[in-house]
Amino acid sequence: MASLKSVTEWDEVVDILVCGYGCAGASAAIEAYDAEPGVRLLVIEKAPQEFAGGNCRVSGQSMLISKNKDALKDYQRKMSAANPVTEELLDDWADRMVNLEPWIQQIAADAGQEFLRGTGFTERDAVLEFPELGARDAVAYTSTILPIPSGVWMALKANVEKRAIPIWFDAPLVDLIQDPDTLEVFGAWVEHNGQRKAIRAERGVIVAIGGYESSPQMQRDYYGLSNVVPLGTPYNTGDGLRIMQKAGAEMWHLRNQGQSGGIWPGIRQPHQKTSYLRNFMLPAFSWFDIDSTGRRFYNEANELQLTHYKEKKHNRFVDVPLNLAHPVHMIFDESTRLAGKLVLEVMTWAAVVTAEEWSEDNSREIESGLIKKADTIAELAELIGLDPATLEDEVARYNAACAAGNDDIHGRNPDTLLPVANGPFYAVPITPSIVCTGGGAKRDMDGHVFGHDGQVIPRLFEAGELGSFISDLYQNGSYLTEAMITGRGAARAALALAPSEIAVPAE
Repeated sequence: MASLKSVTEWDEVVDILVCGYGCAGASAAIEAYDAEPGVRLLVIEKAPQEFAGGNCRVSGQSMLISKNKDALKDYQRKMSAANPVTEELLDDWADRMVNLEPWIQQIAADAGQEFLRGTGFTERDAVLEFPELGARDAVAYTSTILPIPSGVWMALKANVEKRAIPIWFDAPLVDLIQDPDTLEVFGAWVEHNGQRKAIRAERGVIVAIGGYESSPQMQRDYYGLSNVVPLGTPYNTGDGLRIMQKAGAEMWHLRNQGQSGGIWPGIRQPHQKTSYLRNFMLPAFSWFDIDSTGRRFYNEANELQLTHYKEKKHNRFVDVPLNLAHPVHMIFDESTRLAGKLVLEVMTWAAVVTAEEWSEDNSREIESGLIKKADTIAELAELIGLDPATLEDEVARYNAACAAGNDDIHGRNPDTLLPVANGPFYAVPITPSIVCTGGGAKRDMDGHVFGHDGQVIPRLFEAGELGSFISDLYQNGSYLTEAMITGRGAARAALALAPSEIAVPAE
């Protein structure tokens, strides 16, 4: 932390400083303005203006709508069994969840956008990730805001702009300014236009600057993951965790039982910092994945996106082992190559923000060398550094399973068992890719941050992905809604405080 002694002059004085301009930060700013229109607000965002929005901008835009508080509590309790959260927290979260829909609808209406019951890009009315744990009773339906992609973010952004709330872009949070004894927060040091500026926040600082999915070293140190890249914003590099630790916060959910958002099959261009998502709606199935030995290693074609790439092992849900099997390749034939783009374009940073065009028939990616092409399986194996006999044997095994209509090793859905037989043949590297991280400072639904003694750190609030209460399994649509709930809760909690006073040292 930085003490008051580090400040000789305040560059700005506001009531509330909101750090981070994603779903949580935008929700906090909107709530604070609507509750007290005269409030002095400032939003700061690390990314340049054209890259703002965080993971909210490039997520699947799903929001969980529940009408049954008790069922929702029970479902979340079961999903959190490996790393329980308190009943008090569960009750508060569930209560706010079942009352959130009207606010979302109003945000959409005020932006001139359409609130939709459904995901927006599939026919599903609801995504029920874990029916055996009670999803059917807990989830009324999945909702979104059109258009796709980025509809939810567009609506939040439009509402912030409509209120003329000031935003500084290219302005990362550097440090909190605190009393070293009481830990009370008086403001923050912010870097803006190449200069460090002291921002006085008389009622509080809300930190909503995301997780650490874009920090390879923190992925190694906190999750033991190597060779993974983010699907979302490259600006989530763990700043919030470092600042919260320095501020004296008690940390939680840094390493859950697995990546709550899952480890997904991505496809990354060599020059990209983030990954595309492999198209899970590709209408062709003459393909399979192999590990570093040239063998299949999981049930690759089942609808694993419905469980955020968790599969059931030893009677519990765990991440598919894409990172452990690395390097992984997708092996496919001409039929799959011609069936459509290998990547999905309704989400991810690479598809939505940087938005580099991917060819419809994947031919440009073959020409670039990303996708390897060969006339025979043996030749393909040599191109990707595998033993030709092993890969030929694996293709033969898979094709035999297709002929029998039964994948007795990995249990692939018979409807997806189509042989890899129509040459030429192809291989593309699959990059283990992650949605987000949930670790951060321990907090409640009003964003109050707790110190190591279990007491609230005065005037410090946290919202969104940073410090998420999701502690193990994740139900689709819960991250955006939690960001809204905690952003709004933090804004109300900060507004409830009288302005802080800074004692003038005796001469």
